Parts: sequence; structure tokens; C-alpha cells
Amino acid sequence: MIPRWLRRKKAAPPSPIVVDGRGKRRGGRNTTRVVMTMAAFFGIYAVIAGRLVFLGMQDPEASGGPESRVTASRPDIVDRNGEVLATDIKTASLFAEPRRIVDADEAIERLSTVLPDLNYEQTYDKLKGGAGFVWLKRQLSPKQQNDILQLGIPGIGFRTEKKRFYPGGPTASHILGLVNVDNRGIAGLEKYIDDQGLTDLQLSGLAEDTDLKPVRLSLDIRVQHIVHDELSRGMDKFHAIAAGAVVLNVKTGEVLAMASLPDYDPNNPYNALEKDRLNRMSAGTYEMGSTIKSFTTAMALDSGKVTLASTFDARRPITIGHQTIHDFHGKGRILSVPEVFIYSSNIGSAREADVVGIDGHREFLKRMGLLDRMRTELPEVAHPTEPKVWKKVNSITISFGHGMSTTPLQTAVGAAALMNGGMLIEPTFLPRTQPAASAVAERVVKEKTSEDMRFLYRLNAEKGSGKKAEVPGYRVGGKTGTAEKVVNGRYSTDKRFNAFLAAFPMDDPQYVVLTVIDEPKPEKPGMPATAAFNAAPILANIIRRSASLLGVKPEFSHENEPTLVSYQ
Repeated sequence: MIPRWLRRKKAAPPSPIVVDGRGKRRGGRNTTRVVMTMAAFFGIYAVIAGRLVFLGMQDPEASGGPESRVTASRPDIVDRNGEVLATDIKTASLFAEPRRIVDADEAIERLSTVLPDLNYEQTYDKLKGGAGFVWLKRQLSPKQQNDILQLGIPGIGFRTEKKRFYPGGPTASHILGLVNVDNRGIAGLEKYIDDQGLTDLQLSGLAEDTDLKPVRLSLDIRVQHIVHDELSRGMDKFHAIAAGAVVLNVKTGEVLAMASLPDYDPNNPYNALEKDRLNRMSAGTYEMGSTIKSFTTAMALDSGKVTLASTFDARRPITIGHQTIHDFHGKGRILSVPEVFIYSSNIGSAREADVVGIDGHREFLKRMGLLDRMRTELPEVAHPTEPKVWKKVNSITISFGHGMSTTPLQTAVGAAALMNGGMLIEPTFLPRTQPAASAVAERVVKEKTSEDMRFLYRLNAEKGSGKKAEVPGYRVGGKTGTAEKVVNGRYSTDKRFNAFLAAFPMDDPQYVVLTVIDEPKPEKPGMPATAAFNAAPILANIIRRSASLLGVKPEFSHENEPTLVSYQ
């Protein structure tokens, strides 16, 4: 007998074979497996086909991509003569559909060959995040787009967008401003345009290329280029840390040109937010030095208590509290009003302010717009500073430009009122006719005061500190300003903020020009670094090159030139 545990088990009987009517065999279990497998494949393909049909019926804008406003158009910005200052151009932006990315590491590695600055970790997180759509790089160059296309990476695509282009580069950057990556204005007149309703049009889908008319500015890009060029030359020549200038129409308040250096290129604004790129002309406040004596003298004359024939004792310094007021180049004698102005006497200016009084002094500066935040289209406008409580010492120091800070642009606007017959006109960067300007103008000084100030400006250019601002044929007049800068709470003896404030032609002023230069050095060893030797020559060059473009004809007649009346 063989033990039961050694016995071989019987093999299972084979599956029954079914023979159909045509004599063919059919296997029962194998047939079931085949049918189930085929059904599974058919199900998978049906799901894929259904998904493709579903996606094909969707709106591309609703698939997780950017909203239509991202590529919304902006109007061109042009100067007063129609020259394009800012326009939209088409550009390609790179996006990815992470669900279609097979290998994120490989995709990033290949993209980095074209975009070496691509952040690996951020891009990896985007590609592995499971979103349906992510931006990888906005506003590529045509070459970058072509090179990426050659890589053939699945799940990578491009979308056409609008990019802002500024043909002049940095020439008018502080005026034009900036847009962000979504073509929205974030600074300068670009922001102003958005605030006037462009954003609403973009959100509603009505901002189309054909519907947007160009925005015309008051700027003359030819004059703007001259201003920018002369400031750049001046900074290099006098080794300054900054410089700025404005050209203003005294009849309309239109800004024809304004620049502040250092600036930035709005086409590549990587350094636009650096501290030294500030728009010093409207967004910076400074003690304007002796240019403020223009307003002190005008105030005294307008009060009716002083005339051009009045005199002031400048024989000895003025001591008030712990401060002693000296003259830079004192004459040590009694000075007439014209002499106080052309010799830039601190003592004489202090006595002029004393005639009007503390309250009258502050009221006059406020009337001239020097103590309030200026109203204009440019968003970047600083608020002037003044003492919380005006005392006599404040009035005295402010009379010659210390102790009160305002913007250079406001200083030019106030000077325009002294030149145009006494009408203060808010500045504008948009075209404005003379009748329109008259409708918003406000009288701030008498016509006689304006006439006297024109005389004094011209006299100073002929016989005073403004000689280096003279331009033959254009009858320039003006006032220097050399202000010691405050460093660590004290006035520095070797750091200055210099300015020259001028108008031309003085027989009927059409334009005010103001130049400023920050911390200039002597052109040559032993030479002064005051405004007469740097800010004034820069201004003269601006007028010399731009006067004909502004429509001012030279006049070489020497009749009716001012003469100095001396009271010794």
C-alpha cells in the first residue's frame, strides 16, 4: 500500500470544450477574460474622448489662464507735436499647464538654457502645484520665444500680450512714469491716465486699440531732450550727486520740459525704486536758498510799504537769540532794494520781511502756493514743510531761504506769477490754452509788483550774480540760490543745494526756467561752487539751445535796458 500522503493528486479535468453549430470551439473562461479586458480599454478611451470633447467646448479664458484685462491696450502718449512718447507693442509671455508636464525637473533644466535667471524652486513649485495654468515668464523677446519653441517641451505655451515701450528711454521717465507687468499704470502720467477711467475701461473689456485716442501732453520732446542732456553734462562737469530742471510757460502754466537726474529707463526699470532716483523736481522738498529772496522782495513791494527807492541798513549783522545773520559778500552800508536783490543781502532780505511782519510773511508765501501741496496731474508731489509756529527768527531765516522747504517745481510756478503780471496758474502736463489758463488763474500780486520784479531779474543778470546765465539776444533775468544742506541736524559748510531761477525774454516773459544741482564741486581747484558757477551756466545752455524751438526770437537791441540806482 502507498501511504496517502505520497499519493499524487489527480489533475483537474480540462475545461469543457463547446462546439458551436459550425464546428468551431469556444473556451468559456478565456473568452470572459478577453471580453473584460476589451471592455476596460473601451472604457478608458471613452473617458479620454469625453474629456477632450469637454475641454474643446470650454472658453479658453475660463480655463485658469489670465483675464483679458492683462492684455488690455493703453493709449499712446504723445508730446505737444505728436511725437510718440509711449506706446504698446506685442510681446510673448511663457506659460505652463502643469498637468501636462511629464518631468518637471527636465522641463526646468531645458528652459534654463534659454532663461538662465529662471528661479528653480519657484518654477518647480508652480509645475508641481497641480494648477491648470501658471505664468513662467512674462514679456519675452522674439529670440527667447523661438529658442524655447525649439526645445519642444510638452505643456509649455505662449500667449501674446501688450508691453509698454518708451522710444525715448529715460529722457522723460519721471513724467511718463511706469506700468506693471499687467500693463497697468503705477507711476507718473501712466498712473494718472488709469485714474481717469482707463482701468474701468479695461475691466469692462472696452479698452481696444482702435477706441483709444492718444493722450497729448504739454511736453516738447525736443526741449525735454535738451534739458536732460544739459543736466547730464552738468552733473559730470561739477561732480554733483543729482540735478534737475523745469521749463514752464508763464502764460498757461504748461510744463514744456522737466527732468531729474539720476533717473531710470522705463523700458527696464530695475532701479526705479532706488532712493537716488527720486523725482526731485516735484517729489523732493528743499530749502531753496536765495531764490526765495524773489518772493521776499516781491512781498515787500506788494505790501505798499516798500518801493524800489526804499533803503535798508545792512551795515551790521542782525543778532536774534543765538543766531547772527551775516551777508555772504557784505557791502557794509545802506542798500537800496535793487542792491539788496542783486547783492543777495541776507540782512536786507530780513529787514524786508520785518516790514511786512510774521503773519503777513506766512500769508504771502501761502498765497504764492509755496506752503501747500501742489495740485497737478503728476501723482508724485511732496508736501512743503514749515515751522509749526512761526516766530521772528523763523521769518528772518525764511526770508533768505532757510527754515522752510518746498519743491523746485512749486518755486518755478510761484516765480511765473511774479513774471506774468501777478497771476498764479497751477502747473499742467497737458495742453492748455491761454483763455483756459486765465479761467483758473488767481491774482496773487499787483501788476506793478510784477513789473518791478521783471526789472530786478533783468538787472541781476546784467550786474549781479546772474551774469553767467546771460544768453545774448534772449534778455534773460533771474536769481541765484546757494543753500547749505542740513547734515545730521546742522548746516554743512561744504555741501550745497544750488539753484538758478530765471525767465526770458524779460521785456515780455514767456518762460520760466529753473535749474537745481545737488552737492556740486568746484569745476577747477580754487573756483567757487556757488550757484552762479554751476546752476546758472547749465540754465544758460538750456535757453541757448531751446529758445528758438520754443518760438522766442532773438533781439539784439540794447534799448531800455535796466540801470542800477545806487543809494550810498
